[in-house]
Amino acid sequence: MADKEKLHRTTIGGQALIEGIMMKGPYKTAMAVRTKEDKITLEEKENKQRKWYNKAPFIRGTINFVSQLSDGYYYLSRSAELSGMEDDDNEEEMSKFEKWLTDKFGDKLMSAVMTVAMVLGIALAILLFVFVPTWLYMLLELAVGEENKAALAPFQSLFEGILKIVIFITYMWVVSKTKSIRRTYEYHGAEHKTIFCYEKGLPLTVDNVRPQVRFHPRCGTSFIFLVLIISILVTSVVPITNQMFIDSFGVSDMIAMILRVSCKLLLLPVIVSISYEIIRIAGRYDNILTKIISAPGLALQRLTTKEPDDKQIEVAIEAMKAVIPDDKESDRW
Repeated sequence: MADKEKLHRTTIGGQALIEGIMMKGPYKTAMAVRTKEDKITLEEKENKQRKWYNKAPFIRGTINFVSQLSDGYYYLSRSAELSGMEDDDNEEEMSKFEKWLTDKFGDKLMSAVMTVAMVLGIALAILLFVFVPTWLYMLLELAVGEENKAALAPFQSLFEGILKIVIFITYMWVVSKTKSIRRTYEYHGAEHKTIFCYEKGLPLTVDNVRPQVRFHPRCGTSFIFLVLIISILVTSVVPITNQMFIDSFGVSDMIAMILRVSCKLLLLPVIVSISYEIIRIAGRYDNILTKIISAPGLALQRLTTKEPDDKQIEVAIEAMKAVIPDDKESDRW
């Protein structure tokens, strides 16, 4: 316990990229990527000045989440360029339409593609974690019959919540089997190990980083899992079941499903904000309650992090060193 109390819990966080890592500190963001020439390329930029809404409890959660999502897509795309992955699709393999787009829009094309990819990613997440569970519940209602629908209604949020967790874990497990995602998960492990090394006050060397634990309580994976848990609790407290809409407005099952999905989307900022505040508390304190809160996310990181090799650790160290502030108190969690 004494060693844990000496930890310098930092606000510095990162993201695994394609053959690289992004680290965000209080003042700077840095991205380190290993190129095909086996060299580490480092890019840095100053962070925008934080506004009051980036600091206000229960407001900052949703705003910071959206900002991090946007930044994440940018750095993921940029890492693909720097690592040389995009060079694999040479110009001879490009269609005439692709060549026309590249000649017409140039650098703006990548920005447009990135925006479309982000929108499609969000749409897919809404489909999988909002629409599909509600739709499957509607099928369950049809299976149990009209006379049992009312008795089933109180368990709708629990049923949908369990489905969302199953979908999320299954998705993470399936993608972890691909070679490219596994390497990204290895960089994810390198990111966590490097942050732990810094928090323990050890010099950032490969030998010091390698033995660190790869599971971190302030990981984005833990945050997403916490969002799923909080969504069950919030939608259980707020009685917006399919049956409620049917009884109150006399609508059809399909309209009731659409209304419930709409209400869940409206509640999403509330759920994200609550989850953000909880994970901040879990990252700041070390007691039985915060261990319980962190446990599911830490367990899930067994899927989303893998043991890195020394070269991946070197990349994480380069990104980390670039964002460490001169005043150590300025990045304290």
